[in-house]
Amino acid sequence: MIKNKIKNIVLNTHNIHEKELENNKLLGFWIYLMSDCIIFAIMFAVYSIYFSNVSIGLIPKYFFKLYFILAETFILLLSSLSCGMMSIFLSKKTIKKCFLYLILTFILGLFFILMEMYEFYDLIINHFGPNKHAFFSVFFTLIGMHGIHIFCGLIWMLFLFYQLVKLNLTNTIRIRFLCFSLFWHFLDIIWVCIFTFVYLNGVI
Repeated sequence: MIKNKIKNIVLNTHNIHEKELENNKLLGFWIYLMSDCIIFAIMFAVYSIYFSNVSIGLIPKYFFKLYFILAETFILLLSSLSCGMMSIFLSKKTIKKCFLYLILTFILGLFFILMEMYEFYDLIINHFGPNKHAFFSVFFTLIGMHGIHIFCGLIWMLFLFYQLVKLNLTNTIRIRFLCFSLFWHFLDIIWVCIFTFVYLNGVI
């Protein structure tokens, strides 16, 4: 009886310690997301200043290709949906479907980043690169910063895929998936703000 009680106490202590570590990791990640949010907010403010003071003739009508950006937005929102499905099947411990939606999220994210690279290439060859004017520098920095985050998310997904194959579904990997899901949805929210504030406002 005494041995069983001691064993239960040790197990409870271990579970409490693991829960504390889990909460600390999530808290640390939330702090990172908030700091990232502040950085993007500063970039939006800088963009707003330059956009409101730039001459109308400097920016051609075809600079903001709304149809192309709508396609990008649709792809990224689909990736957010697939990421959400991945989290649902992860909580149900349905590993195969989790794999499927992780791969789908990766493919959609890759398509998005390729489209963004094409947009930058098209602007540069049409002589609207970041060295043309301060406005274009801020534009490329804001969109590019979001693109770098997406690229980091793609690398993160490759690591998650590898860890899930090698280590199976442990509590640590579950936390990593949860952090990734928060990160990816955060990028989707930032992109909706970019689409509204930069592209849609630019066309109007």
